[in-house]
Amino acid sequence: MGVDPGCELCAGKLPGGWALTYADGDPAGEATRETTLTLGNGYLATRGAPPEAWSDGVHYPGTYLAGFHNRLTDPHRPDGEDSIVNLPNWLPLTFRPAGGDWLAPDRARREHEHRVLDLRRGVYLRELLVVDRQRRRTRIRQRRLVSMANPHLAALETIIVPENWSGRLEIRSAIDGGVLNANAPPEAGTCGRHLTDVAGGADDPYTLWLTAATTGSRQRVALVARTTIGLAGAPRPPAAQRTETGPDDVAQVFGIDVAPGDRVSAAKTVAVYADRDRAVYEPLAAAREELGSAPEFEGLLAEHAAAWARLWERFRLDIGEEHPWQLPVRVHTFHLLQTLSPYTIDLDGGVPARGLHGEGYHGHIFWDELFVYPYLNLRLPELTRALLEYRHRRLTAARRQASAAGMAGALFPWQSGSSGRDESPSRSRSPVTGEWVDDRTGRQQHVSLAVAYCVWRYWETTADLAFLATTGVDLLVETARFWAGLATYDPADDRYDVRGVLGPDEYHDGYPGSPGQGLDNCAYVNVMVSWVLARAEEAYAIRCRHPGAAAWREVTVADDERGRWAHISRRLRLTFLDDGILAQFERYGDLAELDWQRYRRRYGDLRLLGSLLQAEGDDPNRYKISKQADVLMLLYLFSADELTGLVRRLGYDFDPARIPATVDHYLSRTTHGSTLSRIAHAWVLARTDRRRSLEMLQTALGTDLARPEHSSTREGIHLGASAGTLDILQRCYTGLEVRDNVLRLCPLLPEALDRLGCVLRYRNLVITLDVDRERVRISAAGGADQAVPVAVWGRSLLLSPGDTVTVTPHDRQ
Repeated sequence: MGVDPGCELCAGKLPGGWALTYADGDPAGEATRETTLTLGNGYLATRGAPPEAWSDGVHYPGTYLAGFHNRLTDPHRPDGEDSIVNLPNWLPLTFRPAGGDWLAPDRARREHEHRVLDLRRGVYLRELLVVDRQRRRTRIRQRRLVSMANPHLAALETIIVPENWSGRLEIRSAIDGGVLNANAPPEAGTCGRHLTDVAGGADDPYTLWLTAATTGSRQRVALVARTTIGLAGAPRPPAAQRTETGPDDVAQVFGIDVAPGDRVSAAKTVAVYADRDRAVYEPLAAAREELGSAPEFEGLLAEHAAAWARLWERFRLDIGEEHPWQLPVRVHTFHLLQTLSPYTIDLDGGVPARGLHGEGYHGHIFWDELFVYPYLNLRLPELTRALLEYRHRRLTAARRQASAAGMAGALFPWQSGSSGRDESPSRSRSPVTGEWVDDRTGRQQHVSLAVAYCVWRYWETTADLAFLATTGVDLLVETARFWAGLATYDPADDRYDVRGVLGPDEYHDGYPGSPGQGLDNCAYVNVMVSWVLARAEEAYAIRCRHPGAAAWREVTVADDERGRWAHISRRLRLTFLDDGILAQFERYGDLAELDWQRYRRRYGDLRLLGSLLQAEGDDPNRYKISKQADVLMLLYLFSADELTGLVRRLGYDFDPARIPATVDHYLSRTTHGSTLSRIAHAWVLARTDRRRSLEMLQTALGTDLARPEHSSTREGIHLGASAGTLDILQRCYTGLEVRDNVLRLCPLLPEALDRLGCVLRYRNLVITLDVDRERVRISAAGGADQAVPVAVWGRSLLLSPGDTVTVTPHDRQ
């Protein structure tokens, strides 16, 4: 296969910076390509599987609704485990010459296949040339969209061109409710059949419907599809010859006579509703009504493309059309918006670690929002607020989890789903041996600290008092109560200890000989606890100064409790190595050094080092190794000045000059077994080693695009890594931060970037920012919004609506 002179996509009509292209492709990487070709709108998403395919080990059709979960019972976990549900497949559409084989992945010879994701318009384009056993050549051209103008609609247009044959052409359009969850590794209570009570039929010769319910949660979903067949010169669209109804699917078969060169169009539009949708009495009736008023494909496409144009205007991040990073930047932006869009604001959905692109981690919510919200705060802050309110609605479940551990306050679980209860597995399969092993990652209680951090950063960026005084205070106070209760006082040293916890580094879940028992005085945890306790007290004080903004049922904190928070926040224990480097946890210095050269010679790629050691009968707890950023996460979340102030506030004589040595120490012992790790390290290195920072960022930009045959992207995109790369460009390389109610900029572009342009929204003011090596240009949109204080390279400005200001490095104060 290769370039096909008859293929319109091979002509390359789309600009390179807006087109993700796959020409042909081996089967081993197909599931990954189907992930990156996913289309979605924040409510509904469909993987990029061919419409003639089914789940066969190579292809995996999948359609998902945000927050639509179910649990299956399992002998290992009788109450099951929450999982996002693979919904009925609306895509199926195939054809055949009458009496021949229906087009399918295992039938006919594929002479050429070319697929393009048009990022600008949100359209998936596909061209296919096939030859059947009778040597009949047929060309297929397809356009697909999941509407960004109407979250309940999706559409597929197929053009079929017989090149060397004539006769009767049959087209089969279907909805398949016999789908399984099988995209992620099989684990207890997640994979298998989540749908039951499947029913379907035809409303008329062009319209199919299918309904189903989840096995446990009994949530109902309805799909109604309209298929119209057209041929130039035909007097009217042909009606379906017959309707085929099976136990789990429903289909219509159309017939039309064709000659060589004829262009037969099959336009399929689907409406999807669930009974949890707002303002919906019955999902099937709602889907029928929606489809009845939906325009034909070209009308849908025009509305959809216009909606994407508005989104791209708000989420613009330009580094140059010829820059090799421009396409990955847009791919990451595109997939972020397909999972978290303006429609998400009205949904009860969190931040799934693998987006709406697959079943990785079964759609669970981790701490990845920590890497997502900073980007959204300056683009669509209403979305951040809605997602934090998702957490707030699960505060009761978090309180129950804390109470079950004998603690006050609230504890968000490491993995959660629809209800907010703990979905963290106790056992999982080793990626090295395939054997079931104990999984202790659920002890990562620091996810609550991440939620609290996100609350405060949202408040700093938006000054949203109504949020802080209600949702924000609740989340901060309950988090503070849990950690204050977990801290134990040592009067001999006037210090507080936090024992038996895990930091972000998952290679250490205990001390040598005591796996799973947790660690004492993790630097990341203790510094974060100190910061959160201070922010909880500050937020409560703000709320007290604004009683009119308080909730009708407000949380109350007594003076003595606030006093204890203040004492703990200043006296948490940290430990240091002999050279003044902040120790990852107490007794970290006693661990052995790993023979890195030996393991690299033996295994090459060490991202699975922890599992490799376990497979050898060894214990990663014995070594000074890290899966991902742990201590260095502190430098991702706080500037060097902020971290220095936090450590000194705890009463330690911390020398910021030791920060570069700290970075070198931990970075040289980190395997980057998590895709989030290089995001944190690219940020940390940005001011001290820009070459390595760029290498880290470049690797992160390729997380979902490189080596598809070996990528876990087949189970969904890495949403936190996608958003994190964008945030490095938006905030890190521009030196952008919000501090003391001032928007501050101190750009330091790396050598690989000559310019950077983006659109920000700060305190309701829309700001266009253009940075190059000679100057910073800031423009504020006109209107009646208030002026905001800005500082560029230390020069203070008051930016009013309609202003344009240019600052050069020579203007520094």
